[in-house]
Amino acid sequence: MKLVFADTLYWGAVLHPHDQYRSQAIHARKALGEVRLVTTDEILAELLDGLALRGPFFREAAAHTVRRILDDENVTVHPQSRESFLAGLLLYEQRVDKGYSLVDCVSMTTMRRLGIIEVLTNDRHFVQEGFKVLF
Repeated sequence: MKLVFADTLYWGAVLHPHDQYRSQAIHARKALGEVRLVTTDEILAELLDGLALRGPFFREAAAHTVRRILDDENVTVHPQSRESFLAGLLLYEQRVDKGYSLVDCVSMTTMRRLGIIEVLTNDRHFVQEGFKVLF
């Protein structure tokens, strides 16, 4: 089965009914058909962190969404590890001229390791590294 990476932007758009990228995210996902989504613990942490100060409603919704992702048999969540951290840190160090976050770097190294080229996001940093963004 084809693997597609799901970035924080995708999960946030799916979670929030008024997110500016929601319709693009839903359309891009539907266009893929039957695929296995891949994400990381770091992505889920970034999603939770991004909604931490937005009040109880968003905190509860984010936690519920993350639990659903973790329980979804069509999503593989790669665990955070020292190895993934160090691989991301190495790419981060190698791209000092870019604005990549450490989570971006961990995502990119995970995608490369798994042979994934498509990512549910519109983050142009992935394009700079040769990946295909899907919205």
